[in-house]
Amino acid sequence: MPSSEPEPVLCLGPFMPGVEERLSRRFAVLPATPETLDAIIAEHGAAIRAMTTRGHGPTDATLMDRLPRLELIATFAVGYDTIDVAAAKARGIVVTNTPDVLTDEVADLTVGLTLATIRELPQADRFLRAGAWPKGAYPLTASLRDRSIGIVGMGRIGQAIAARLKPFGRPIAYHARRKVKGLDYEHFPDLTALAAAVDVLIVILPGGPATRGVIDAGVLQALGPRGVLINVARGSVVDEPALIAALKTGTIAAAGLDVFAQEPDVPAELIQMGNVVLLPHVGSGTHVTRAAMADLAMRNVESWFDGRGPVTPVPETPWPRD
Repeated sequence: MPSSEPEPVLCLGPFMPGVEERLSRRFAVLPATPETLDAIIAEHGAAIRAMTTRGHGPTDATLMDRLPRLELIATFAVGYDTIDVAAAKARGIVVTNTPDVLTDEVADLTVGLTLATIRELPQADRFLRAGAWPKGAYPLTASLRDRSIGIVGMGRIGQAIAARLKPFGRPIAYHARRKVKGLDYEHFPDLTALAAAVDVLIVILPGGPATRGVIDAGVLQALGPRGVLINVARGSVVDEPALIAALKTGTIAAAGLDVFAQEPDVPAELIQMGNVVLLPHVGSGTHVTRAAMADLAMRNVESWFDGRGPVTPVPETPWPRD
């Protein structure tokens, strides 16, 4: 006879709204923090077949080995660079993420961040609040009107960003490993060449070892003194010290950043700069989109235990089974 005990599900990181209540209807939810993880694994590790994660900390081979029955890792994000997918694949563990449901939200925010950075909207807001307007008008700013746009990464979100920027009537080009079929934007196989050809460089690459630090001093030098860098990807894709140096010396004009190398710690040098717009990783941070992400992550867990397999396995994951 099958056990009537609910399946334990290990949950790393803070819950999204409604997640714990929904999972608790069917599963024995084991919310874990770095301080409680060892005790939870000691008591329940041998029984855990599934875990969820917000991706705030590493899910590595060591953790997987402590969960010998682990079959599924469901992340509440589209990016999964904090999960060692090679280790998961080697152990036959399926990894899922939440693609598509946050594409529009991140693309919307990217356009807003781009305009806010070029037109200095946060700076103008602070100027008004400080009572400076009666003493004189806010200085003229740069414009999108005389700028070309480069997008680094042309997956789902990159294409959505390009579609939103196209009506602005500015030239758009992109860098990707291969030319994307059906797109009429100019393709640059070389990242530095793209940076040299545009004035605004929008980064929307996946994180991980393959993209770590690809926006380096050479790329920033190529972008040039009129250049604006927008990063809505992962903090790891930008060489942060090189970016700080480029902003300080005028190698580039400005930056709009939603992500950082060591979140939530942001370098004080960036915070003190007047030519930078900083956001606390809020690209998908709306009630609507976070609820959709949570729903998809939970559907992956529910579908797995229903015997239907994962809903949205990542490309590297061992599914379908051979």
